This record gives sequence, structure tokens and C-alpha cells, in this order.
Amino acid sequence: MGGGGWAETSLQEKSFGGGTPDSLPERERPKLRHIDKYVRAELPCLSKRYTVAVLTCVGFMISFGMRCNMAMAKLQFQRINETDEADHGLGVLNNATNTAAHLPTGRDLPHKKWSVATESMVDSSFFWGYLLTQVPGGFLASKYPATRIFGLAIVTSSVLNLLVPGATEIHPTFVILVRICQGLVEGFTYPACHGIWRHWAPPLERSRLATLAFCGSYAGIVIGMPLCGLLTSAISWRASFYAYGILGVIWFVIWLWMAFERPSKHPFISLSELKYIEDSLGSTTQQSVPTIATTPWSSFLTSMPVYAIIVANFCRSWNFYMLVLFQASFLQERYNLEIAETGFLGSLPHLVMTIIVPSGGHLADTLRKRGIMSTTMVRKLFNCGGFGMEGFFFLIVAYSTTAKGATWALTFGVAFSGFAISGFNVNHLDIAPRYASILMGMSNGIGTIAGLICPIVIDNLTSDRKSESWTPVFISAACVHFCGVIFYGIFASGELQPWAEPPPEEAGMGAEALPGPGAPGGKWDPMEGSAPPPRPAVPPPPYSQAVAAPDATQPLAQSTNPFAYGAVAQGGSTNPFSSSALNAAWDTAPAQDAYMSAPQPVQPEATDSYMHGSVHDRAY
Repeated sequence: MGGGGWAETSLQEKSFGGGTPDSLPERERPKLRHIDKYVRAELPCLSKRYTVAVLTCVGFMISFGMRCNMAMAKLQFQRINETDEADHGLGVLNNATNTAAHLPTGRDLPHKKWSVATESMVDSSFFWGYLLTQVPGGFLASKYPATRIFGLAIVTSSVLNLLVPGATEIHPTFVILVRICQGLVEGFTYPACHGIWRHWAPPLERSRLATLAFCGSYAGIVIGMPLCGLLTSAISWRASFYAYGILGVIWFVIWLWMAFERPSKHPFISLSELKYIEDSLGSTTQQSVPTIATTPWSSFLTSMPVYAIIVANFCRSWNFYMLVLFQASFLQERYNLEIAETGFLGSLPHLVMTIIVPSGGHLADTLRKRGIMSTTMVRKLFNCGGFGMEGFFFLIVAYSTTAKGATWALTFGVAFSGFAISGFNVNHLDIAPRYASILMGMSNGIGTIAGLICPIVIDNLTSDRKSESWTPVFISAACVHFCGVIFYGIFASGELQPWAEPPPEEAGMGAEALPGPGAPGGKWDPMEGSAPPPRPAVPPPPYSQAVAAPDATQPLAQSTNPFAYGAVAQGGSTNPFSSSALNAAWDTAPAQDAYMSAPQPVQPEATDSYMHGSVHDRAY
């Protein structure tokens, strides 16, 4: 990750002023909240932008951990059904000494048998809602604070997760309804995340910040699979639903405390980091917010780089959701592993990927920053290399005969796919940063279709519960990735697209935009890195006026001479170029513009304290 990213003041920040009073003028700070008076909203040893990235990562961990709950619960349902059926065949259904006494009885399962169609509907119902809110989520993240949208999405899904066990006891239809609602609210998370980085991520840190946040989705699987397996085996299948619901509520409280919409609204951000972020982003965050009418939909639909991102998202979603929903079933049915074992072995590939994703983001930014490769080549190399290697290892998994061999192949394949996150998943910010959240909603929405189709296809391929039925599952997954490699390698781009810039009449007209120095009411903002507005050119006075005697009745403080700022009166001088003579000449000259007619008072005595005393006494 590098010390320059995580440290409070990075090397890039130092290049933007170094923290001296001259280069970093004081900014008006937001008002402190009541809690800020007692505890600072920051994490030790982390800059504020990386604090946001870490909290976003934890939010995704909770979100994707909740998706493991139903997968482990289904395994428990299946084990209970098989045990009850075996006991019933032996006539010992109510015998307390049956060989499976360590398992929960059928009374722990409200519905004894879910058909293949019911299981498919339960698995895919989440994505029905998830699909609907992708594009609306992009618009909301552009119009409203993206941090607030992201937090509300996670906490609402967590509360709904608490309702799943109760819904299961009533009827599968209620489970489907609750999961649809979860999908509806979680559909806002990815577009909102891109909305967050629109204000917080400097261009040369987009990959590492975005991948650090997104790796939470894989870390959530790493922790979620073994944790859900342990809770299901040790307590009940309900325990994991309650645990993650409570964790989501706790996280939301911390998120409200420490996450802010943009750097300028953070009460404790350092001036060097604030200047670095704002100068790096330039005027992109001051542009008008895109609306449905101003969004270039026709350009979206005719842009091949946009289609490249959409296809890559679909391919990645197919294989990711296949592993999240069915990896535990694959290990259990093909290699007869216990529930707890499937959780731990299933989490190993995602553990390696959690390490690869942020490391790949750092490597991608380094290649771009040093000019070794262009942004387009970096995106294509990382995406196509990751997809291609995962597809290759999926072919090995398809024909593996041992759990050890399958686990190693899955681990290498999923690890390589982590590099692809530095390809398509941050590509929206390259080609159209202004519309990044909308494009993310579009591509993630199309990718969600894979989540709808994948469970139905796999449930039907493995309906006979035979070990060999998993071979076509992984062969088809490899083919999906190979198709993504070809399409993305041909059509992807890392350059800003011409249609991504706002029309001239819209540029700088956003609510947050500041008028330029030449605009009416415009003021120079020293934090924007521009020079102060130049003073108007004034012609020199005639020599006859320059040698005229000064008007002693006019005090120097009321002089309209622009050169009189800080001057000291010198009475009795006959030098035509003395300050008194020049002041009088300028005062009698006709005003050239509004600036010349405005009074210019003598510079007041310095009252600041930071430039007085010794070096050690100065307060910066």
C-alpha cells in the first residue's frame, strides 16, 4: 500500500505546499458537532481519505457477509432433511439416540423441503431488487451526499437481515419479499461508493482507494463463510442472520460519526491533505450535477468503452455470485465435507483475493504514475490477465478429483481475478468521472442480470446432486471469462471520452462552483492554486502633473494611488519622483475604472502572531 497512501501527509501532499503558512492559508472550518468536542472523528495514523476507504471496506464486508447467511442455512436445511428422511425410513424418527443427534431436528426447520424452483427463487430474489436500483442509485449519489446514501443502504439491509429468520418460519414467499427489499437498498451501495470517490480520490490514487474499498466485498466472504459455518453448526442457522444484522447497525453509528460528504466538510482534515485533494481534482467537483435530461444517454449507448465495462462486469458477476452462492454446496456435494469445513476451505480463495485487490490497485497506480504504461494498457493488462488466469484455473477445478486440488485451483484462480478489479471496476472514473456513479449503476445493473440467471442455471445443472454434475458448471464459468477477455481487450479504453465533458453552458454552473475572478462577485480562492487577480494597467501621469506640488490637505490614507499601499508620507520633498509627488499626481489623474476610484488605505500594522518571535515560537 505504501507509506505515501496511508500516512497522514503523503509525498504528493508535500508537493502541494508542504504545510507552510504562505502556501496553505487558513480555511474556515465546519462547526464541530457535540461529539467532536470530546472525541476526534479520525483513525490513528490514517489520513482522512484512507479513513473513508477503510470504513467503506468494512461496510462492504458486512454487506457481502450477509449474502453468505442463506448459503450456509440451506446446507443446514439439506442436512436436516436428509437426517429426518433416513430416520423415517428406519422407523426411528422420534428416537433420541439416533446417530445424528448432534444435528438440529426437523423442528428447527420450518419447511421440511424446498423444491429446486423455490431454492432458485430464494437465491435470485435478492438480485431482482438489486437490479432495479442501480441506475437510480447513480443519480441519487450525484445529487445527494453519497456517504449518507451508502450508510443508509447498509443499515437498512442489516435491519432487514434480522427479519429473515422470522420470515422463514412463516413461508418462503416472505423470505423472497425480504430479500427483494434487501436487494433494493443494497443496489445503491456501488454507485454511492463511486460518488464518494468523486470528491475524495485524487486521480493518481483512484485505483488504490477504490480497490481498498471494494476489497471489502471479498474480505466479507473470507470472514462470512467460516463465521456463518461456525455459528450455524454451533448455535443455529438463525445465529448468523442476527449477528450480521447487529454488526450493520453498529457500523452505521461509526459511519455517521467519521464519514463526511467531501474533504472541505471534515472538521479535522489537515490543510495539506485538503489542498492536495482539491488541487488534484481541480474543477471536476464544481461542475453541475448531471440530471436525466443532461446525461448523454445516446453517447453511453454508442460508446464501446462503456460496453467493455458492462461486459466485464457481467462476466465477473457470473463467477463471483457462483462462488458466493454455490461454493459451499460444491465442496459438500463433491467431496463430502462438513459444513464448518466448507466454510473455512471456501474462504481461502477469497482471503488471498482480499490481499491481491488492494496490492493490484497500488501496482496499477504506480505503473501509471511513473509513465511505464498508459492508463488504457494498465486497465487491459490487469483485467484480461485476471479474467484469463481465473478461467484457466476453473478448467482445472472442473476435472479435479480431490478437495485439496480443487481448493488450490480455486485459490489461484480467484487470486488472479483480484487484479481485474483494477481494470474494469475503476474504469468508470477514467472515461467519465462526471458520470462515474451513473455508469457504475448501469454496468452493475447489467452485471446483476448474471446474479439472476446464474442460480437458475446452476440449480438445474446440479439438481441430481451428483458430483460429476459440477463439471459443466465450472467449464461454463471459464468460457464466460474467456469471452470477457476478448471483448474487453478489444474495446476498453482508459482515456477521458469526449462526451464526458459538460457542455460549455453547463461548465462551472453547479451549486458548489465558485465564480471566477472576472465574474461579478467573483473572489480569488487561495486554495484553488491560482494566482491573485491582476491589478488593472494604469498609464503613467503626465510629467507636468508629476512635478506639481502635492495637495497637503488630502491625507495619505485617502489616496487613490494603487502604489500608496504601505507607503510612508515624506513631507517637504521636491523630488518629482518622491512618494508625495506621485501620490498627488495620481490623485489628480482621472480614474480609469472602478478600481482606480476605490480608496486604498495605508497598510495597517501587522497583528498576526505566526511570523513573529523565533522559529520555535511561531504558531503554524
